[in-house]
Amino acid sequence: MSQMSVAAAPTAERTQHPRRYLMCRPDHFTVSYSINPWMEPANPTDTALAVQQWQRLHDTYLELGHEVELIDPVAGLPDMVYTANGGFAIDGRFYAPRFRFEERKGEEPAFIDWARGHGFEVVLPQFTNEGEGDFLLAGDVILAGRGFRSSDDSHREVARVFDREVVSLTLVDPRFYHLDTALSVLDPVVAEGQTPTVAYLPDAFDEASRAELERRFPDAIRVADADGAVFGLNSASDGKNVFISPRATGFEAQLRERGYNPVLIDLSELLLGGGGIKCCTLELRGGAR
Repeated sequence: MSQMSVAAAPTAERTQHPRRYLMCRPDHFTVSYSINPWMEPANPTDTALAVQQWQRLHDTYLELGHEVELIDPVAGLPDMVYTANGGFAIDGRFYAPRFRFEERKGEEPAFIDWARGHGFEVVLPQFTNEGEGDFLLAGDVILAGRGFRSSDDSHREVARVFDREVVSLTLVDPRFYHLDTALSVLDPVVAEGQTPTVAYLPDAFDEASRAELERRFPDAIRVADADGAVFGLNSASDGKNVFISPRATGFEAQLRERGYNPVLIDLSELLLGGGGIKCCTLELRGGAR
């Protein structure tokens, strides 16, 4: 038998891909109603702190070479900061939101007007959907969340709008009511035919969805509940830098092991509204600059 030692597999070299994001300054942020388990109107919120934390995320994106577009905040719409719910954009086409709760419906015309004014072909939905909160592009496939917000009909609609395969995933834990709270696509750009790396929280999904994720993404990072519970998976990635909560220490270590560079951004004040880094970040693919 050979006495040669087997060298450990080298860590993958990750490539950064500049992204274009839509954000909304939380000038009107507060928690005045409850539409998810994180929202407790009785607990005080600090709007100035929310703005300060959001500003750090915004500035960090710019410092690392990303482009950030801004939509004007609207008084009386405190959740508008969570721009990921405001649409889903691929190849210059913008699938507009249709919110489940009345408290957020006022955001719809603002996002539609913004998209039209920035060169997107806007598609008005027939069915309830909450944009990139429940639709994540993974290579050529759209991963779609259901169970709490976006309807099954919206999954079929988004497949027609973008002419792509849609994989429906059922969320079962009300803490993780949008797909982007329980799953993160770590490679926004992959070569044709390649599978991106994703990270996900197994316990957030039903058995059939876990089996589908395991089949499609055998090399996925499986994240512990302790990291999911601090919205560690509500993250943004440019293929190298992954923007995550500093409290998701286990996920941070897993990312480093895979060759990613975790960038720690504290959005603890915005978590009081049930949102984190990805919630505040809508990726724009196409449209006018």
